[in-house]
Amino acid sequence: MAVLIDADNAQAAVVEGLFAEIARFGEATVRRIYGDFTAPTSASWKKVLQQYAIKPVQQFAYTTGKNATDSMLIIDAMDLLYTRKFDGFCLITSDSDFTGLAMRLREEGLTVLGFGEKKTPEAFRNACHKFVLTEVLRPPIADKFAGLPSKSEPEQKVIASTAPITETGQKHKFPKEFVLAALEQSSDDAGWAHLGTFGSYLTKLQSDFDSRLYGYKKLSDLVKAKTDLFVTEEREAPGSNQKVLYLRAK
Repeated sequence: MAVLIDADNAQAAVVEGLFAEIARFGEATVRRIYGDFTAPTSASWKKVLQQYAIKPVQQFAYTTGKNATDSMLIIDAMDLLYTRKFDGFCLITSDSDFTGLAMRLREEGLTVLGFGEKKTPEAFRNACHKFVLTEVLRPPIADKFAGLPSKSEPEQKVIASTAPITETGQKHKFPKEFVLAALEQSSDDAGWAHLGTFGSYLTKLQSDFDSRLYGYKKLSDLVKAKTDLFVTEEREAPGSNQKVLYLRAK
């Protein structure tokens, strides 16, 4: 995988979760970040470049209102594409200007993973095979206070109450109708669907579907918890002692 980060439209706070997520899909052999690292807004990225072996590509903002960073990232992406050495690209940005790039990479048969904030336009999200909201990659609030001097219980409660709330299932309404329709389309004649088939179909229909947005780490956790919607059943995989999860609408 080639990982290309738009420093102007991504935050360094998600870098740990970002590469952990990318590792689920492949090896990040190329890691590049594009931006003006002389600007104060890029200071947070400079602290993590060596730790995560990310190569910075400096691009000065010669003209106000013109984004030279986007152009350089797109040029590099096309150069990497024509090496024919990659199975996919990870584009970390919340900018719709990369929609055309994502579509072009898909046309070449490569996997395109997008990572961006909630504000990312639908056009870019839908141009990716899979889009992950970076809000779910942020470290838990408790981790932000790790290593700080210990505080009294009242003080800790004040911190907890004033700390920013991360994007969790509490802020996303569960798309019940969409999920049930996807289950119907991915199930067999008896109404049962393999969890993997169901998950793949969800992503194909809605590239930014993510169980973590609704408070569940994995899709399997979600379907098991939604007992009002699903009936689940574990079956032995053919030729194996391992069990796989199947589900149907209740």
